[in-house]
Amino acid sequence: MKATFGEKLFYGINYTVLTLVGLTCILPMIHILALSFSSPHAVMSGDVVFWPIGWTLDAYEQLYKGTRIVNAFKNNMIITVVGTVLSMFFTILAAYPLSRRGMYGRKAFTLAIVFTMLFAGGLIPGYLVVKSLGLLDSYAAIWLPGLVSAYNMLVLKTYFESQPIEMEEAAKMDGCSELQFLLRIMLPLSMPVLAALTLFYAVGFWNQYLSLLLYLTDPLKQNLTVMVQQMIRSQSLLQELSTLQPEDIKNLTPETIKSAGVFVMIVPMLIIYPFLQKYFVKGVMIGAVKG
Repeated sequence: MKATFGEKLFYGINYTVLTLVGLTCILPMIHILALSFSSPHAVMSGDVVFWPIGWTLDAYEQLYKGTRIVNAFKNNMIITVVGTVLSMFFTILAAYPLSRRGMYGRKAFTLAIVFTMLFAGGLIPGYLVVKSLGLLDSYAAIWLPGLVSAYNMLVLKTYFESQPIEMEEAAKMDGCSELQFLLRIMLPLSMPVLAALTLFYAVGFWNQYLSLLLYLTDPLKQNLTVMVQQMIRSQSLLQELSTLQPEDIKNLTPETIKSAGVFVMIVPMLIIYPFLQKYFVKGVMIGAVKG
């Protein structure tokens, strides 16, 4: 059917707005990448916009040699991988029972979980709880307080509830236990929503910042986010690089080092997303449409 003038206008406005929003997201990253590969003279003169001028890898070389970026990257991987696995495991364990229609008190438990989305204990009570449990200066202080996202759990619960009850009845008639039904039937059918929630958890743990500042005192346990933030705030970044010689300062600027650090921090998520993108759109829509 031929589109009307109003529909064409509507689609035109939508495409224009979405294009502008997309550009506001991608252009800053391109600019940061261009700065990290450009020569100091081009950066200081302000000639670098979206394409590197005077290609050089000095910023990445000094970032690797003169900072704790390798150790921070390793810490990021530990925090993200372990935290995501634990969160997904307990999110599934919470969502599946609450989705079963025969579970006693499931509405009360669901309301209690929803309550945490509206009201929280606060920063100081949270710190006191972590301290009283002896979790300070350990990654458990990062993983345990936010182990299960109420929103993610409700999305997964909604998906489990949308599956036909006849499928469960047929599985039980064949002698399938609750655990077997979850592992062999429900989870394989839930790959789109599981992939989307995994991405949500992974991005959250990868970008952890405030929790590390509050609960970790050992600088060797800090992640890339904290390290890059400290680099950005530093007023004497070049002098703080442990391997940088005085004669090498003229070959670098703080902006190139900071840009290289920011790009190293965001590139892993950019690499992972394309592999989960085919599940992402379908997964995030599941929580909005039931059935």
